[in-house]
Formats: sequence, C-alpha cells, structure tokens
Amino acid sequence: MVCLPACLLSRIVQFPFQAIYIVLNILLMQNFSLHNNSNNAMSLWSKIKGKGTEFRGPQPVGQAIMRNLPTSDMIESCSIAGPGFINVKLSTQWIAKRIQNMLTDGIDTWAPRLSVKRAIVDFSSPNIAKEMHVGHLRSTIIGDTIARMLEYAKVDVLRRNHVGDWGTQFGMLIEFLFEKFPDGEVTDQDIGELELFYKASKQRFDGDDEFKERARKAVVALQSGKEEKYQKAWAQICEISRRGFEKVYERLGVHLEEMGESFYNPYIPLALKELNDKGLIKDDEGAKVIKIIEGKKALPLVAMEKDGRYSYASTDFAALWSLLPEEEVKWIIFVILQSGTEEKYQKAWAQICEINRKGSKIVYQRQGVHLGLIEDDEDAKVIKIIEGNKVPPLIVTKTDGGYNYASTDLAALWYRLNEEKAEWIIYVTDVGQREHFKKIFAAAKSAGWLPADESKYPKTSHVGFGLVLGDDGKRFRTRSTEVVKLVDLLDQAKRRCKEALVERVKVAEWTAEELEQTAEAVGYGAVKYADLKNNRLTNYTFNYDQMLNDKGNTAVYLLYAHARICSIIRKSGKDIEQLKREGQMLLQTDDERKLGLHLLQFAEAVEEACTNLLPNILCEYLYDLSEKFTSFYSECKVVGSAEETSRLLLCEATAVVMRKCFHLLGITPVYKI
Repeated sequence: MVCLPACLLSRIVQFPFQAIYIVLNILLMQNFSLHNNSNNAMSLWSKIKGKGTEFRGPQPVGQAIMRNLPTSDMIESCSIAGPGFINVKLSTQWIAKRIQNMLTDGIDTWAPRLSVKRAIVDFSSPNIAKEMHVGHLRSTIIGDTIARMLEYAKVDVLRRNHVGDWGTQFGMLIEFLFEKFPDGEVTDQDIGELELFYKASKQRFDGDDEFKERARKAVVALQSGKEEKYQKAWAQICEISRRGFEKVYERLGVHLEEMGESFYNPYIPLALKELNDKGLIKDDEGAKVIKIIEGKKALPLVAMEKDGRYSYASTDFAALWSLLPEEEVKWIIFVILQSGTEEKYQKAWAQICEINRKGSKIVYQRQGVHLGLIEDDEDAKVIKIIEGNKVPPLIVTKTDGGYNYASTDLAALWYRLNEEKAEWIIYVTDVGQREHFKKIFAAAKSAGWLPADESKYPKTSHVGFGLVLGDDGKRFRTRSTEVVKLVDLLDQAKRRCKEALVERVKVAEWTAEELEQTAEAVGYGAVKYADLKNNRLTNYTFNYDQMLNDKGNTAVYLLYAHARICSIIRKSGKDIEQLKREGQMLLQTDDERKLGLHLLQFAEAVEEACTNLLPNILCEYLYDLSEKFTSFYSECKVVGSAEETSRLLLCEATAVVMRKCFHLLGITPVYKI
C-alpha cells in the first residue's frame, strides 16, 4: 500500500487533472512507504472542515481522492477502510517489471539522486609515528561506507585522510632519531616498531630538559623549512608510518588520498587573515581567539491562551507552588496570569515578577537558561525562553605564536570550500571532538564561509561515533592494558574464520586460495558489519564469538545467505543471463510479493542512509532482505517447480541487491560455503 502525503492529496482533490503527475512522482521517486495505508483523508478533512467545503467527513474526502486517481499500470486497486483510510495497492505486475528491468539494465539504475554534486569525506586520520589501533576502526569503516554510498548516488567524492603529520611531537621524534642515527639515514628495521620508538622519545622528552629544548628548536627548524636534514628526517618518519597504515587499508579494502596537517599549513595565515579582517579574531591573554556564542530561541511557554483560558503551563506552575513551602520557592519560576482569584495565584504571579533574583539567578546561570518576563505574543501571554550556551573561545594562535588544531582545521575548511569547491564536507571522528567541530563550523558561519541555514549548501557535518568496548564494558584493550592494534585485530578475525571454515566445509573440495580468500572476506566483513549495524553514536562491544556467529544479524549469516542463493541458481543448471533476456517474473504468492516490494525499497534505504549519514539503516535493510528471502524460499519451491524461471529471476534480483549492499558496506561477497 502507498501512503500519499497530505499536501499532494489536497491537490488531487482540488486539481484532479494533475493527479497523474502526482502519482508518478510518488511512485517512481519511491518517496513513500510501499505497504502502508494512509490516513491522509482524515488529516485533510481536519483542514477543510467548516470552510464551506462540499465534503461532510473524511470518508467522502477519501472517496474523492480515489475517484481522481488516474488509471495506471502502477496501481492494482484502491479502497476506503474505516473512517477514511485510503488503501492504494501497487500492481504486482508493475513491481515484477521494475525488478526485471533492474536485472536487465543494472542495479545502478536504482541509485538515488542527491542534490549535492561534490562532497569531501574526511575519515580515518591516524597520527604519524603511531600504530593504527581499534579506535581508528570506526572512523575508517564508517567513513568508507559513507563515501561508497555517496559515490553510488553519483556524487563526486573526495576521500581525505587528514593524518597528524605536523606539530611539536616531530621535534621530539627527529631529535631522538638524530641521537640514535647521527647521519639521519634510517630504515624500517633500524627504527623497529614505530610505536616503541615514539614512546622512547616521549620518555626522553619528559625526563630531560636539555633534550626538550633541542626538540623545540627542531620543531622551529622543521616548520621554517630552512634546514634540509630536518625535512628529510620528517619525511622518513612519515613514510615508515604510511607503510604501516597501508597494511590496514589493504586488509579493509579502503582507499584514501592523504592530505595531512602539513598540507594545509601554508594556508593557515591566509585563512586567519580573512577571519581577522572580518573582525572575528580577538586578543585573549596573549592568544588569538574566536569567541563563539551558540544559542537558540526556544518555543515560547504559553501561560494564557488567546481566548483567556489558562494553559497546562499555568496549572503546572500553580501546582508546584502549592506543593512547596514559601521559603523554598527560591529556584522555581511560576507563570500564572489570573485576575481577581485566589490569593495563592496572585502570590505566584508576584513571584515571577520579582524572579526571586538571589536564589534563581545562580541556578539558571548554571543551567545556561536565560528567562525574560511575560510578553504579549499574538494576543497570548507567554514567557520567551532563550536557551543559550557560551562556550570557551576557539584558540587559533597560541600565546607563543604557534598554530594548533583549530588553525589547521580552519585552513583545511577554507581550502576545501575555495579550492576544491566542495558542497558537503563530512568529518568522521569520535563524539569527543563534536564540540571542537561545532566551534569550527560556527566560526565559518560567522565569517560567511557557510550559510546560516544548515539546509543549504555548502554545508558541513560532523559524523560522531561512540567507543569500542571490551567484554568488561571498558575501552577495548589488550590484557596488558595496551590499545589493540588494528592489524592484529583483523588478522585474528581472519584466523578464527579460517579455523571455522576448515571445520565446516569439505576441505578437499576447496583450494588453498579459496579458503584464504573466503576467510578474509568473512573475517574482515564480520568486523565491519559488527560495527556498522549499530547506530554510530552508540558504543558497542567487540566480541569475536558474536560477530563470527553464523546465526542472527551478522555478516557471516548474510554472506552465507548470499552464497546459498548463488548455490540455488547453480544447481538449477539454467543460464541466468539467458533467463534475464527471455524469462518473465511473476509474483504470485504473498511471500514473493513481499520480497519484491522490499527489493524496490533499496534506493529509499540508501538515500535515507546517505541523508542521515547512518550506515546502520542500510544494514537493517540488508538483514530484513535476507529474512524475507528466507521466508520466500521456505514457502516457495524454486528448482523444479512450474514457476522455476520466475523464481530464479527473483533469487538473482535478491543476490544482485545483496551484493550492492555488501559493496556499499565495504564487504566482499562470497559465492561458495
């Protein structure tokens, strides 16, 4: 059933000749629920009731809508139920034709179309000289999935790896390197494990003031670019780190273009000058800052309606007043407007006028709430409530004249808007950086770089995510309390998966290469899906046993389901490409129709996941698809049935959509289990 928006239904009633275009728009663009009834006749009736309409209730409105819907091969039937529910049933033949056209023309014809043309996705962003750990897992795979979905929607996506390759830590690393290797010539083997090298240099930095001073001078020498040996040492450290990062990206199948902090360093003076020229940068105890005040005007609190009736607010405030002794009402504000009534209401009104300044002022300051007195608002009496929050200033130049993360991020944003012409810039980091990016975006809006209206382009979005936890509910670490290295974590998932495969399959029927490739696809896919299926804002527990389970909402279950579909098609012995050209799909049972309807909702799911930057929406769609296929297959015989051709085509369509979902999630499908 199709749920038609009220605004379009009203146009159908008033302008029936336009109905065909309205229905085409709704059905073809798929901005609707494919299997729900609509109560729009009732909501429309509430808008026109008492305004001289010929209609006498919601049911006649619904009947008028039905009469004016044009004949279309998309609509199988319409009916009115109850007081005015409109049931529009999509044609089974039309559903089947749409799916069969996709099989012929390709799944890309179902890609959603977004209004944005170019987007930047800033994700992963590890620090040079440090190993990628489990904390980078979420940024890397969430960012990759968002980039893949946008690319599928025909958006030009620039994948940016904003690595931490600039800053004070490099003076420390370079000086330590010169101590160990005076000529500056080093290899991966010389440095050994870069993480240990970093820790050793940090220990030296913290415990030796003379070394610390040399390290600070090394930073100046590096950033000035005047001494080649510092530039060379920095480049060597960066290159060793990159090779380590690439091992992780190769396992995850992730591709990025590195544009680290050092890339944007030359643009910092330009960006800050523009901000300063606009009067945004101020001196603050030797530092240069941008003062950010974030606030929003909340809806007014209505104390008395236009007709003089008291609102829920007035009653609630009066009740609060009556419950508390007078001397304890220092932190409560009452809003009661009533003349010539009981004394306690008059007393309550006196309280709001006085605002009990001594007691309430402190409380509201702490809560960040500022209260005005009662005002007239379209004949009603209201209290205008402003919710505001004055945040610490955004420091763009430190007291010593050096730059920081904020200055680099502002320069990067300036570059992406002005040089790369991005319309949508998406930052994928943990939720702990949310406030930092709110300040960056607020400064950009104050400067006019971004529009104040967040629905307009260009725009920025911070995609925050929660923590990866261990079974103990704490941040995921090794037994030695060290952060888990991402390479080790992925390799263990692959190893466990391979062990399970060897126990499950007939090893003699598999080549060593097939076992290796399947273990990688399932093992790495299990790690990705266990993360992506959760709402990214929540924490999730990393558990190998759960993510490698072949039952329930796991990648293993979904990959096995896909392999099972492929096996069904293979066992039929039919040429599926020939069936696509010559066969016909018929959705004759309820289970076939339900599966077909869900297939048509694929583009809607991708668009919703893109728009809200929530990969878990696509995961939910994929899991529901596999469940609906299981129901179909358990009730409908495929191979050897009279409907074999049609049902094989439905199997193939399901497999095609599943493979596209896997691709968007960065998971490699398997065809044999």
